[in-house]
Amino acid sequence: MQSMNILVVDDDADIVDILTFALKRNGYGVLGAHDPATALRMLDRQPIDFVLLDVNLKAPGDGFELLKAVRERSRIPVMMLTGRGAEEDRVNGLDLGADDYLPKPFSHHELISRIEAVSRRTRVSACAAPPRQQKIQAGPFSLDLAGHRATRNGECLNLTVTEFRLLHVLMQHPDTVLANRTLLQEVWGCQQGSSDVVRVAAYRLRHKIEEDPTNPCYLHSISGVGFVLRAPPAESRAISAG
Repeated sequence: MQSMNILVVDDDADIVDILTFALKRNGYGVLGAHDPATALRMLDRQPIDFVLLDVNLKAPGDGFELLKAVRERSRIPVMMLTGRGAEEDRVNGLDLGADDYLPKPFSHHELISRIEAVSRRTRVSACAAPPRQQKIQAGPFSLDLAGHRATRNGECLNLTVTEFRLLHVLMQHPDTVLANRTLLQEVWGCQQGSSDVVRVAAYRLRHKIEEDPTNPCYLHSISGVGFVLRAPPAESRAISAG
C-alpha cells in the first residue's frame, strides 16, 4: 500500500467521490476539491504528494490555469484527467508542466498504474537530480540543468518545461535519430501515445531555436521515424558535464 496523499480536483462531485473510493481502496489518502481556489488552499495548508486534475473545470479558471498556479508553487506530480480528444490540449498540459495525462473514460486499474508509474519516475528523477552547476553542451546549445536555463550561442532561450526536456534528450544523443516512441518515453514518460504529441512539441521547439524554422539548421524531422538534433561541423562539440 502507498503512503501518499492525493488531491482530486474535479467540479463533478460524483467523480470526486468515485475516485476517492477507488484511491482509498488502494491505500492512498485522498482530499477532494471542486474548484481551483479550494484546491490551492489545500495545497498551501495540507501535505499533498500528488494531484489528479480535471482539465475541463467549469469554475472560474480552468484546469490549465490551476496547473500554472500549482507549478508556481511546487514540482508536485500532476496528472491531468481529460475528456477532450484534441492532441493540442494534451500538449498544452504537458507544456505547462503536467507529468502525465489520462483520457476519459479510464479504468481504476489504469489510473492506479499510471499514478504509480509517475510516482516512480518522479522519485528516480529526484534521486538522480544533477548537482547545482551541472551543464551539458551540444553545438551552440547549452543547458544548465540545475537552473533550468537553455542558451544558444550564449543567448537565453525561453523554453517551456516540455521543450526543455525535449532539447535535453536530443542533446544527449546528438546526430542520432530518435524514434517518436523513444521521445514519448524519455520526455513524457508515456509507454504509448500519438506521435502528434512529439510533432507539435518539436514544431514549437524549432520555432525557438532556429533562425529560420522553415529551413531548420539544427532540429530535423525524419519522416515516419522521429527527430534528430544536428549541428554544423564547425559548431560540433562533445557533450560535457561540469
